[in-house]
Formats: sequence, structure tokens, C-alpha cells
Amino acid sequence: MLKQYPMLRYVLQKAFWYLLTFVCAVALNFALPRLGDNNPVDIIMGQAGKGLSPTEAQKKKAELLVSFGMAELDKDGNVIYEPETDANGNVVMQKVPQLDANGQPVVNVVKVVDEAGNPVMVERQKLDEAGNPVFVEKAPAAQKGKKGKKAHRHHHKMKKGKKGAKAAAEVAAADKIPVMEKVQAERIDTVMVDQPVMKTDPKLSSAVSQFFSYIGKVFHGDLGLSYQNNEPVTNVIKKSLPWTLAIQAPTILLGWIVGNLLGAFAAYKRGIFDKVFFPCAMFLNGVPFFVFGMLLVAFFSITLGWFPAMGAYSPDIPELTFSWSCFKSVSWYYVLPFFSVFPILLSGQATGMRSMSIYELGTDYMKYAKWLGLREGKIISYVFRNAMLPQLTGLAQSLGAMVGGALITEMIFSYPGLGMAMLNAIQKNDYATIQGCTLMISTCVLVANFAVDVLIAVFDPRVKAGLQMGGK
Repeated sequence: MLKQYPMLRYVLQKAFWYLLTFVCAVALNFALPRLGDNNPVDIIMGQAGKGLSPTEAQKKKAELLVSFGMAELDKDGNVIYEPETDANGNVVMQKVPQLDANGQPVVNVVKVVDEAGNPVMVERQKLDEAGNPVFVEKAPAAQKGKKGKKAHRHHHKMKKGKKGAKAAAEVAAADKIPVMEKVQAERIDTVMVDQPVMKTDPKLSSAVSQFFSYIGKVFHGDLGLSYQNNEPVTNVIKKSLPWTLAIQAPTILLGWIVGNLLGAFAAYKRGIFDKVFFPCAMFLNGVPFFVFGMLLVAFFSITLGWFPAMGAYSPDIPELTFSWSCFKSVSWYYVLPFFSVFPILLSGQATGMRSMSIYELGTDYMKYAKWLGLREGKIISYVFRNAMLPQLTGLAQSLGAMVGGALITEMIFSYPGLGMAMLNAIQKNDYATIQGCTLMISTCVLVANFAVDVLIAVFDPRVKAGLQMGGK
């Protein structure tokens, strides 16, 4: 069916191979930090665990292992811990209290015996069947003598009134004595059970399981947790990527368009314009970005003081909003970073376009077009269209590298882009952020090259002809 649609087949084939390349890039991104003896979490825990208690450090490590997809989880999503083993491979056990359904320790009442195994007897008050203490009353015959008679008379005198009733109750209570008995001593013991001693580190999953977990998280947009910022890596990229695109996208696109136009014009007109433009473009094309940026800072910021030397907006602005003051501040800080990249990209594209245009002007079909008397604008359009095709490959490389290519520029101007985020992650061994940034750069390169492959198939008649012939 696809033979009838050669262009669609071409796009699908390219998409398949680029998707396969992306999977390989993800695999390399996963494997490189794990080539050493220690996993990434063991390396960065030296930084992340500083100032934390052992319990907090253990919890932090478990979180990092889960974020890296390295910890094995149970069906409820909880981290699994393995038991400790001794030198012989036996599980190390410890005694712990047995708990009931309410989480309370289970206790038993145990009879006390001495070393010979004989029961230890103690005297205690006797209890009835209901568990109440048992008392016995003194016999009246026991109350003899003078004191007994006085107490008896006193008892009759105090019967009248409330005070008499209270005194009678006290005398009656005094006449009751507890009944004592000897029983075997008892003690309450907590029931202890054997329990394995668990390791402080979670159980690591297999390499294959880690890889598929990482793949699944990447396709769901989960790039892990940045421990230095204590937030997901995707948030770090979302904050930094717009600043990088703000510098790189306009400079690359404008430099490509303006440079190609000037290069084609210089090749066609030649004369004084080409003699002045070409040496200047060659000179700028040989100047590194960071050298040109430092020259701009030294002259326009330090010497003249016209533009700020670093930052993305004024420190007087607490946060960015859609207001004129913020736009003005961001634009003022944007001037030097933009012009530190734009002229060099423009000169490189113009030099390449000039060479390709001169080549196209010397071909037989261009000579034939001039002999036919075609309009000058028509001839220039043919030259520009055919000479532009190799330039599309350069555009793809520039667009693909624009995410990571601003590192030097952002370092010079302290611009808060993705390059600075990646540099800070490298300095602090934040593997999750490093992996996320490199994966973003790889994705941008693949997407840009795929887009240019499709554009070349659309604009290049030779590719179209080849697709049609292959589709028959």
C-alpha cells in the first residue's frame, strides 16, 4: 500500500530509524553512569547526606533509589529491604516483642520458681470468685476488758445523729480483717519472637528491570529527582530551557537566513561588496564564541558601561511578569548574549552559501539560463534554491546543538539557561540532572535532523525523483 505513497513511506522509514536511534541514546544515557563499581546514588549520597541524621539519610537514599528506578518495589509500591546475613550466608535474627492486632505487645503470666525448680511462694490477700478481697469479722468475745466496755458504751452514745452513725461505721470496719493465703509468685513477661535484621539500604532491582523502568519513565516524562534542587529534573529543564531557546533559536534562524541571503548576493554580484564582505565574514567565522563574548563584555560593559555584564534581568525585579518593566529589563540584558553569537553564525552561513553559489553559477544549466535571457531574479532564485540544500544540513546541526551549544555563552554572561543548569549539575555530581540535560540535547539533535531530512525530500527534486523511481 505504501508503494503508492513514496513520500509517506520515506517519512515513516526515517521516523523508525530515528526512533531506534533515540532508544539507543536512552540506553547509553542509562548505562554510562552505571559503568563504575558504584551506582549513581552511592556517589551523590556523599553530597546529599551531609547534615542529615542516619534515619533521614537512609530515607533520602531510598527516595533517590526509587527516583533512579534502582530500588525493587512490592505490589503496593513500597521499597523492599533484604535481611542481613552472616559469613555463612545465614540470616541474622533478633528478638523483638510480638504484637497483637492492635499493635500492642503480647504478654504472658508466668509462675516464678527458684534455681532448683521449686515454686516461690508469697503471701497475698485471698480473693473471692468475683475477684474482690475477702475479709473476716472479729468475734464479739475477743472484745474484753475495760477498753472493750468503754468502746461499747461509746458506741451506744454515738448512735444519735450523723456523727454517731459515722463512728459506728468506723468501728464496724475496724472489726474486719483481711484473709491472707500463700500462693506461688507470678510475673508478667512480654512474648518475644525471632525477626530477621533488615539491611538499611533497599534491595536493588536487576539491570534489565532498571533499564525498562528508566525507559518507561522517560517516555512518561519522568527524568528523575534533582537532589541539589530537591525537585524533579523536568522542572529544572522547564525553568532553564526557555532562556537557552531565547538566545539560540533567534541567533541560529536569523543567522541562517541573513547569512545565506548575503552569501548568495555576494557570490552573484561580486565586485566591491564581495571584496569587503568576504574577508570580514572569514575573519568573524574564525573567532570563537567565548572570545567574542568576552571582548563584548570588556568593551561595552566594563569600559563603556552601556550594557550589563551578567544575568538575565535586573536584580531589582523579584520575579518575572508580563509587564513593560520586565520586558525592558530582559531585553536590555539580552543584547550582549545575542550579539556574541549572531555575527559568528551569520558569517559561517554566509561563507558556506557564497562557496555553494559560486559553484552553482558555474554549472552548465546556469549558463544556459543566462543565454536564454531569463530574468535576474529568476536566476538568483535557482541559485539560492540549489545552493541552499547543503545548508539545510548545517541548519539541522545548529538547531540540534542549540540546547547544549549555549554553555559557553551562558557561562560568560551567567545566563540562567540549560547550559548553566548542566554545569551546576556536573560540579555537584547531580546525575539525574546531567542525564536529563544530555537526553534533551540528544532529542533535539534527532528531531532537528529528522525535520531536515523531510525538508530535503520536499525541496530537492533529485530526492523526489529517486523516491518515485523506487516506488514504481
